[in-house]
Amino acid sequence: MISKKPRKQRKSLYNASLHTKQNLLAGHLSPELRKKYTKRSITLRKGDSVKVMRGQYAGKSGKISLVNLGKQVIHIGDILRKKKDGSEIAVKFNSSNLLVTDLNLEDDRRLKHK
Repeated sequence: MISKKPRKQRKSLYNASLHTKQNLLAGHLSPELRKKYTKRSITLRKGDSVKVMRGQYAGKSGKISLVNLGKQVIHIGDILRKKKDGSEIAVKFNSSNLLVTDLNLEDDRRLKHK
């Protein structure tokens, strides 16, 4: 970021490329995972178990069901809210409000260093 102006900061995030937005969707690792993998944060993926640290749903846990790079939003499968008509929808979370408690390691290359 070059500018301090909020308007330009929002514009640069909105216009960022997808590979740049993916780097912004990283979540902090729990203390146990930090020691195990010697990393502080990691990019969030579908299937990771997370705990909500801030907001109305703080303290609740679940698995990530959807990661939307374009909108910078993460959905957790177990956390739903009711709409006025009675239907349920997934709650949207920001990656900075989540703590990773368990990783989805189906991909062998996920934790390998370059």
